[in-house]
Amino acid sequence: MKKASKVFYITFALVILTVAFGVIAPQAFEKITGNIRSFIDTGFGWYYLMLMALILVFTFIIIISPYGKIRLGKDSDRPEFSTISWISMLFSAGMGIGLVFYGASEPLSHFAVQPATAEPGTDAAFKESLQRTYYHWGIHVWAMYGIVALALAFFQFRKGEPALISSTLKPIFGKKMEGPLGTLVDVLAVFATVFGVATSLGFGAAQINGGLAYLFGVPQSSTVQFLIIAVVTVLFISSAWSGLNKGIKYLSNTNMVLAVILLILVLVLGPTLLILNMFTETFGNYAQNLISLSFQSAPLDAENRQWLNDWTIFYWAWWISWAPFVSMFIARVSKGRTIREFLIGVVLTPTIFGALWFAAFGTTAIDLQKNGTDLAGFPPEQTLFAMFNEMPLGFAMSIVAILLVSTFFITSADSATFVLGMQSTKGSLHPSNQIKILWGIAQSAVAAILLAVGGLAAVQNTIIAAALPFSLVMILMIVSLFKALNTEMKTNRTRK
Repeated sequence: MKKASKVFYITFALVILTVAFGVIAPQAFEKITGNIRSFIDTGFGWYYLMLMALILVFTFIIIISPYGKIRLGKDSDRPEFSTISWISMLFSAGMGIGLVFYGASEPLSHFAVQPATAEPGTDAAFKESLQRTYYHWGIHVWAMYGIVALALAFFQFRKGEPALISSTLKPIFGKKMEGPLGTLVDVLAVFATVFGVATSLGFGAAQINGGLAYLFGVPQSSTVQFLIIAVVTVLFISSAWSGLNKGIKYLSNTNMVLAVILLILVLVLGPTLLILNMFTETFGNYAQNLISLSFQSAPLDAENRQWLNDWTIFYWAWWISWAPFVSMFIARVSKGRTIREFLIGVVLTPTIFGALWFAAFGTTAIDLQKNGTDLAGFPPEQTLFAMFNEMPLGFAMSIVAILLVSTFFITSADSATFVLGMQSTKGSLHPSNQIKILWGIAQSAVAAILLAVGGLAAVQNTIIAAALPFSLVMILMIVSLFKALNTEMKTNRTRK
């Protein structure tokens, strides 16, 4: 195939083998991936917590350091996209579907079903539910995306290296990154990306199906979800075909408009004063307790430890599995920005917007639960629609939510297809449509097949397994980045 690298053929084969195993022996597949997940949760939970915390520290060091003045590109380069379009694209690629899927259901679960430390249904659980949700979706996640994206953008635009994960490790390993070792690194990145995105596509299909079932009585089944994935696949491949400056850019802007409309409606039609007060206090608590949250591993509390495995450790692994795709996409659209501008935009803007989102949706859902509406009795994919059913303009908001999940679905898959194409064509900034189409079909097929044979649990277990080796690559990327930035600063001082 024209321009396809070894990474394409090796990873494509690994994906096919993994999915074939899941189809032929679904119970064995789920058992093996479940055992791997249990091993990682038990033996490496502390490692994930330390890694995410240290990445956050490194990110702030770079923001306040002289490195922040360095431009991602030539000194004369300026941003390709407006700030609003840039933020919309990184936000849509980063966690769009998840915000809608978990917006009401995660805080509600932490409040009514399984709080971390508080008693279910109490005011303490109410506050803790929002604080924990901010933690899972907030500054740690975006710092991780930001630092990986920074390494990619710096080497890609400042140093003229190919847009590959392996290229960022050349300051450490040199020419070895152009051989089998570099291929291994890029294969890990692509494999993690495929299964990380497949999880989100599975969530998206399940929630669209859940909304249609709640509103119109459409059956909830793998057949319906397969049809949803098939329709959306056609749409996002069409978008990918049109290129970065058209399809992804316009869809990302549409996502943000729909998300802001939905957020405003919930703020206005929900318990507005309670939402604003809860956001103010719980976001303050989150900021105040950031250090203790970051390192909490519950070594002597088996119940809380299980909660951390089910929620926090899963999230950290999921975000790490997304890092190659999201970070590479963020890097691709960030040429011309200074490092300081880049990191502040990537880390703070989505964190604040996400916290406001969860405060609005979570507070509304919990308030309804406290007042007698059993939203916790609904499956997660229907919680949002059941909440809207209790509010004015509920049907209209449900339709907007389905549209929003659909457009987020398209943009996430579209962006991932673009990045997978880059990674498997030796870092080409304009991968061929043939490669993008093949990856688009592949990631949708992974989501559809694994949903049909084993549900999301099997996919979630797989990404936790895939994230562990890539986390080691992330550590090397950070070391390599600091080494390259030091060299850059010395070179600049010599020129002056």
